[in-house]
Amino acid sequence: MRAFLKLVEIHTKIASVTPFVWSAVYAAYYFRGFCPELLLIFFLSMISFDMFTTGLNNYLDWKRAEKKHGYNYEMHNAIVRYGMKEETVILIISVLFASAVIFGLLLYSYTDCMVLLLGIACFLTGILYSAGPVPISRTPLGEIFSGFVMGYLLPFIVIYFTVSDSKPVALAWGSETVSVVLNWKMLIPITMALVPTTLLIAGIMLANNICDIEDDIVNRRYTLPVYIGKRRAMIIFNLLYALCYLDIVLASALGYLPPLSLLVLASVPQVARNLREFGKIQTKKDTFKYSVDNLVIVMVSLTLSVLMSLLL
Repeated sequence: MRAFLKLVEIHTKIASVTPFVWSAVYAAYYFRGFCPELLLIFFLSMISFDMFTTGLNNYLDWKRAEKKHGYNYEMHNAIVRYGMKEETVILIISVLFASAVIFGLLLYSYTDCMVLLLGIACFLTGILYSAGPVPISRTPLGEIFSGFVMGYLLPFIVIYFTVSDSKPVALAWGSETVSVVLNWKMLIPITMALVPTTLLIAGIMLANNICDIEDDIVNRRYTLPVYIGKRRAMIIFNLLYALCYLDIVLASALGYLPPLSLLVLASVPQVARNLREFGKIQTKKDTFKYSVDNLVIVMVSLTLSVLMSLLL
């Protein structure tokens, strides 16, 4: 069990669970929608696929590794640390993928084609993130794709199937054409509500790549920090948090978030301390955790503030 939990890096699943909870709470607050049965089905598909992509990424990193010593290879990778058999790893990955597909199709059976199309887009991105001739994780686009899919697209699906009266996006079928209809009055508040999760998850991925920059050069992973250098990557990393707080303030001013959400600003000192600690040294075992802590600090406080407003 310890080997399995390490293979799927269960401690990082907060990065997918937090946006899921936030999107469900926001849909209940702003759109007055809540579907517990569909939320459960979606969660089971999402968490299975998240564990699948992490397991696949660790397996392929192990297969492609040029540098076979050090913390990232001997301690961080479960296959080496626990001496897992390759067949066992492949079986685990396959079962997780099958589970994600089954629950995903079950969700589609209760919803519509848009959920299916968005789900397929998430699946393809997750697979191409680690697999293929040029995996996304080995390019400078990793932060963009992971932040958008985990921080925006997956929570967007939750809000989409939760809202019953009208949809933020729909397909219009004609005799010879298919059109995509966008409801901008719904898309603007949804987008502003999901900017924090998008930026914070991109920050986690960026922190991960900053910590791995030396190993990635050896293993031929040409991530964003490898391309632009650690100093510029650190500037972008800190900027993501400034933009996150700015979005929350603007969304509150425009009425897309309740006034109570401004209580999130009380978390600024703790987040700033974590950023300073990460600025001193960037390693997986010492300071990477601060990027995950910041996600929890900001999003838990934001979720609780909106939940209190909903209850009041």
